[in-house]
Amino acid sequence: MGQKISGSIKSVDVRGEPSYRPVRRELRGPDFCRPPRLDLLLDMPPASCDTQLRHAWNPDDRSLNVFVKEDDKLTFHRHPVAQSTDCIRGKVGYTRGLHVWRIHWPARQRGTHAVVGVATAEAPLHSVGYTALVGADSESWGWDLGRNRLYHDGKNQPVSTTAPTYPCFLEPDESFVLPDSLTVILDMDEGTLSFMVDGQYLGVAFRGLKGKRLYPIVSAVWGHCEVSIRYVNGLDPEPLPLMDLCRRVARLALGRERIHHIDTLPLPQTLKNYLQYQ
Repeated sequence: MGQKISGSIKSVDVRGEPSYRPVRRELRGPDFCRPPRLDLLLDMPPASCDTQLRHAWNPDDRSLNVFVKEDDKLTFHRHPVAQSTDCIRGKVGYTRGLHVWRIHWPARQRGTHAVVGVATAEAPLHSVGYTALVGADSESWGWDLGRNRLYHDGKNQPVSTTAPTYPCFLEPDESFVLPDSLTVILDMDEGTLSFMVDGQYLGVAFRGLKGKRLYPIVSAVWGHCEVSIRYVNGLDPEPLPLMDLCRRVARLALGRERIHHIDTLPLPQTLKNYLQYQ
């Protein structure tokens, strides 16, 4: 039995007038166990600007209808081309370790088909018409942000098959309210893809990803949309050093309220620096 996760997720009741309310769930099972390594990674200082650029969108691996902005290498812009679905991959393909990145995609710029996920180097980057291109074949896995559905190898699924709902705890009359940013969690050691929103871990979306080389990818249809990727950090599959584990325990004991006041503690400066990743 996995640990319980309870959180406040906003939803919209699609019956009648939209009404916002917190949705609380006591979630159990392996798919909802927030990986301990994820907490360690998120507690680390964010990746440097150079590292973020190395893991940014690839200007040479994109649909011709999108381009990486000259003044912001972490953001791509899509031309207003009608009846076209366009993708772009990240520069780095991951085969091992835990990797986390954030996608910023303003809700008003998503249109009818906005999909975020991962793909191999063989996944197509353009399609005629408007479609959920990420997840359309066996080379990609995607979360449709508008429909709250998961897609993989969609074109080869029976017509009667309904794509899984994500987050999977949503009731039939609920629609997930997704903010402008979300966090993608790719664990190549476990072979899983997961997502977080506003600090809430939403559970495993896809399994069975081990042994592949996977790149960040999105597919977009909205003209002039701009989508940014920001690599948060990564962890190698090797066990973490004891010093790192001890620091994590100490920072947890301090809590969020006091974590920014480490300099005021009656501790040697060396220990203060250690607790602040300096």
